[in-house]
Amino acid sequence: MAQGTHDHIEDPRNRDILISINGDLFKRDEAKVSVFDSGFILGDGVWEGLRMHDGGVPFLNLHFERLYEGARAIDMDIGISPDELRSRLFACLNANNMSDGVHIRLMVTRGIKTTPYQDPRVTVSPATIVIIPEYKMPNADKLKDGISLFTVSVRRGYPDVQDQKLNSHSKLNCITACIQAAKAGADEGLMLDPHGFVATCNSTHFFIVRRGEVWTSSGQYCIPGITRGNIVRLCRDNDIPVYEKAFSLYDVYGADEAFVTGTFAGLTPVRQVDGRKISHPLRQNEDWSGAGPMTKRLSDLYARLCTSEATRL
Repeated sequence: MAQGTHDHIEDPRNRDILISINGDLFKRDEAKVSVFDSGFILGDGVWEGLRMHDGGVPFLNLHFERLYEGARAIDMDIGISPDELRSRLFACLNANNMSDGVHIRLMVTRGIKTTPYQDPRVTVSPATIVIIPEYKMPNADKLKDGISLFTVSVRRGYPDVQDQKLNSHSKLNCITACIQAAKAGADEGLMLDPHGFVATCNSTHFFIVRRGEVWTSSGQYCIPGITRGNIVRLCRDNDIPVYEKAFSLYDVYGADEAFVTGTFAGLTPVRQVDGRKISHPLRQNEDWSGAGPMTKRLSDLYARLCTSEATRL
């Protein structure tokens, strides 16, 4: 059964992890927030997904920049500086004796309310900051065999409804897209923008390769992905033609390669979209043989970039 790009290998060490809540550490079974917390009541908050690699956290400054920018967009005070948050993050990682193969969910909500109501003025506590580090490695079969996508009817909407650039806790549109894709037997949902052009997937960013060129969406209807941005940067730094542009499913179905990007798994090849095999036209009658040459090249470049740009305490 398809399980998406976050399919991972279960690790028994996760039963004993320590979780940071507002700077205090709690065992997994004892880590709790109030039922009056803004995140629980309304999904009012912002978050980041991070990875720990070889003793450091790649692109941490970019993640923090997006986190604090998102907080400003919803007029939420995180309450501590980026330097203080960085110290809190590494204190949690060090308390768990973690150094590699770790996925981290960093969540910030507006705080505790006096009553279940959306108005921020009934919030009576500082922001709630939760850090959950887990030992998580991507399922190698996904990286080798590729994933399947299904184009869902759920659209990435206009910014005057809910700005899709905001990495908020309110992810219901992505959840409904994920459900629709799962019901269709796919790993993830491919989501279109209001004009019918390809926007992103429900939890990853989408790329295609056509005649030696790398294409991704305009970025107007998706969060500013850290991995997405790094892939665009790697293409430009290595003389690979790359375009952030509007393109349709016609272009996707005729692509030579496709892949998705995300902090957790890096680059994951796409083997099919809407039942159509993604491969070079001369290979259409062959069995799908894994990631194409461009996807492999960018995966290698990205792995080296993660090592060179990891923040260490």
